Amino acid sequence: MSEKVSFTVVENAERLDKYLAENMEISRSRIKNAIISGDVLVNESNAKPGDKLKAGDVVSVQLYDAQPTTIEAEDIPIDILYQDEDIAVVNKAQGMVVHPAPGNYTGTLVNALMFHLKDLSGINGEIRPGIVHRIDKDTSGVLVIAKNDKAHVSLAAQIAQKSARRIYVAIVHGGIKEDEVTIDKGIARSKRDRKKMSIDAMGRTARTNIRVLERFGEFTLVEAELTTGRTHQIRVHLKSIQRPVAGDAVYGPKKTRLHRGGQLLHARTLVLTHPTTGETMSFDAPLPDYFEKALRILRAKQS
Repeated sequence: MSEKVSFTVVENAERLDKYLAENMEISRSRIKNAIISGDVLVNESNAKPGDKLKAGDVVSVQLYDAQPTTIEAEDIPIDILYQDEDIAVVNKAQGMVVHPAPGNYTGTLVNALMFHLKDLSGINGEIRPGIVHRIDKDTSGVLVIAKNDKAHVSLAAQIAQKSARRIYVAIVHGGIKEDEVTIDKGIARSKRDRKKMSIDAMGRTARTNIRVLERFGEFTLVEAELTTGRTHQIRVHLKSIQRPVAGDAVYGPKKTRLHRGGQLLHARTLVLTHPTTGETMSFDAPLPDYFEKALRILRAKQS
């Protein structure tokens, strides 16, 4: 079986293979093979993996079922907020890796999903069944899971075309005078540390809308909405305005009095169009206990 998805490129982009791999959460090798096989068209014409995409280009991708997964199902508790025949929405816990990777093939969200859900889409193959988008290990919050390939291609297209909304909340170091700030700075992999991302004028376009929710003097509670989805985008953007996420040892101070278990960054809201019914659906993941505890501490200091 196969599914086909078509979408219009919103802004000038990099290579075709890289763009599709990042926006559709499909391995770059699989995308490259699909392009070479003629299963990817740009403006109804065959393309090459290295072709540069321009705003307005129409990309069509024909995706075929992957081989059955060999990753083992594990009885790991997960918070399932919603599910039907096409999608599941989960509230991922902080500290849980989304999918297996070299050296880390157990204890992930995928291992748990394989135990708790009857079906998962096969488009992402053995390592990432059902995974349409990701959040960092130490970020908690809402994720949508595709239970079949039709749902997967629809959700992937929504994320690629930026019609799905992803809204986070974070506690950051320092104060922000403005009520709303838009951070529009390119992001690329750091030349000094390949495990990190950095601001780069020649990097991929990245835009984050920040709205202040509550001020605590030395800390601020903010809402961050992604209009692009680059790796570590919110964390890197907030660092760039000297307001790193509290608890983020990679891009901010190595220690914070508020929380020692990772960054205080939570994917709170996801708005999407249901792949079958066409209904607009909004899902909210409640703040985890450690996040609420940090807010209680800050509010108590204000009183």
